[in-house]
Amino acid sequence: MREDVESLDIRDVTANWVNAIVLQAQIDDRIKALADLAHTPLFFGRLNYLHAPGAELAEGAEGEQFYIGRRHVHDAGGDPMVIDWRAPVSQPFYRASKTDPQDIALRRRFGYTGGELTAYEDEHLSDPGEAAVVSKLLQQEIERPRVGPMRDIVATIQPEQDKLVRSGLTGSVCVQGGPGTGKTAVGLHRVAYLLYAHRDRLARTGTLVIGPNRSFLHYIEQVLPALGELEVKQATVDDLVARAGLEVRGTDAAETAVVKGDARMAEVLGRAVRSHVTRPTEPLMVVRGSRRWRVPAYELEEMVEELQKRDIRYGAARDALPQRIAHAVLVRMEQAGEAPDDRVQDAVARNAAVKAAVKEIWPAVEPAKLVLRLLSDPEFLALHAADVLTEDEQKLLLWPKPFRSVKSAKWSAADLVLIDEAADLVERTHSLGHVVLDEAQDLSPMQYRAVGRRCTTGSATVLGDLAQGTTPWATRSWDEALTHLGKPQAVLEELTAGFRVPREVIAYASRLLPSISPGLAPVSSVRETPGSLRIEETADLTAAVVAACRASLAHEGSIGLIAADARIPVLAEALAEAGMPYLSPGEETTAESRLTLVPASLAKGLEYDYMVLDEPAAIVDGEPDERTGLRRLYVCLTRAVSGLTALHATPLPAALS
Repeated sequence: MREDVESLDIRDVTANWVNAIVLQAQIDDRIKALADLAHTPLFFGRLNYLHAPGAELAEGAEGEQFYIGRRHVHDAGGDPMVIDWRAPVSQPFYRASKTDPQDIALRRRFGYTGGELTAYEDEHLSDPGEAAVVSKLLQQEIERPRVGPMRDIVATIQPEQDKLVRSGLTGSVCVQGGPGTGKTAVGLHRVAYLLYAHRDRLARTGTLVIGPNRSFLHYIEQVLPALGELEVKQATVDDLVARAGLEVRGTDAAETAVVKGDARMAEVLGRAVRSHVTRPTEPLMVVRGSRRWRVPAYELEEMVEELQKRDIRYGAARDALPQRIAHAVLVRMEQAGEAPDDRVQDAVARNAAVKAAVKEIWPAVEPAKLVLRLLSDPEFLALHAADVLTEDEQKLLLWPKPFRSVKSAKWSAADLVLIDEAADLVERTHSLGHVVLDEAQDLSPMQYRAVGRRCTTGSATVLGDLAQGTTPWATRSWDEALTHLGKPQAVLEELTAGFRVPREVIAYASRLLPSISPGLAPVSSVRETPGSLRIEETADLTAAVVAACRASLAHEGSIGLIAADARIPVLAEALAEAGMPYLSPGEETTAESRLTLVPASLAKGLEYDYMVLDEPAAIVDGEPDERTGLRRLYVCLTRAVSGLTALHATPLPAALS
């Protein structure tokens, strides 16, 4: 298939050089999408239908057989050999069961090792004499050691996950899922499905995956390309609100960041933007040729009031005002017997007197300068935060020493979110067709608004776990978060079946749930792995951690050493002295380099076959409050796929006992 595309000759089918460049770019993208992936089989399953799909279920009718794979594959004649996993005819591979066979006589799963076919397993779903069994190949695929970035799960999608993956484009979905339930994979595969089902629409409007940090995005970046989807952009919230010329050089205290992230800041900013409009008090005189045309102040005031009542952006209203004034002048021209056309109206709108009046009545607003003034000028802030923020909250917002200019200001990440909000009040933010927001529980209300602006005309997939909220402003409920996102009608789904974390490990971590998220259902892992959890107290902590890492490297797969951020330099030095090379989060593991040293603050979303956890109490103590610290610990405890060794020299947090 790739060679067929490479052999295309477009010299005689393009009208001009522009068409040739566009067509060649499309061909290049197609070639990239058809690239071979090492150790990745083209098919992983087969379905034997009792009857041809879509045909009448007549007695004696012949069924059909389909191979199911990551990509559609056809032969030289164009006939399909492998059906894309996203096609409707493939759906029973994921949802059919003994109780609901969906006209499937046989479902076959194929097992591979390094790209070589090694096993197959059959289920006769329509045979009442055959008992339902748990697929061993399915379990082996889930437990297969992880080396390198996150991989796709198309061979192991579960029925409850498939329901979410195939949900429609028009509706938004929020998935609450504990560790190991596959919520990130569900979100990525939903994007792949939507691009398959609505390719033309999403090609025009665009798709975006938003993750918590660069390490996480690097970890997941190969999933969609492996499924042939190359056009999906990835970003963090900080990337979304970044503005040219503005660097994040400052940090906020937790209590200040909480106020800056509060949804009430949208009202403060809205008032500040609207305050720039002034009521006209003088008539406007427009000179055109030898004639003078007078627009009285009361008529200008009516125009301003009418524009203020309309639900349009500040900048759009400012652009409309000169046209309104020009129209009023044209009416007077017509009353005087002239016959002006649209060109005359545009010329009047550009008249120097009109432009000067608009500048006086409806001046331009620069978002960064507006936020700079709010954070620097106590009187300006008090005027627009009255009855919205308390005096103490206003004091938290003000810089101790005001900065002179936008460029010299030491902006924080939360400040750029405020600037983004102000920019949207002035000019509408471009909206995409679909946005996936992962680790959403950590966003502030103002960050939710920033993301929501990117999908006002599209849909969203929101992924997260309330128990893993580790910011001071972490969301308290999904209803609240979805309201700030602008998607209050989104369907809330909960994944409680765990496939990644062993039962022993998740049960131990779930001891923290009553303290960190009361009422949240614990994850019920389907994987029972005896010996997967070891908790050990030691006198020489650093030496014990290095020894545990060395022992873990005897196993196959990736190894993660997670510790409180303050302990990272000590452990890095100890590993270097022991001659054990290690990677940083986001760096790709290989067969030769499988150990990653991970600060607790960057552990979210990552996973390792075997994990060593250094001093749980230090992870808790590294956060501003105990609840946030216990949530951070919950995240760290649940990164293991096959085994967890937790070592401590000081007593464990009481919540774990």
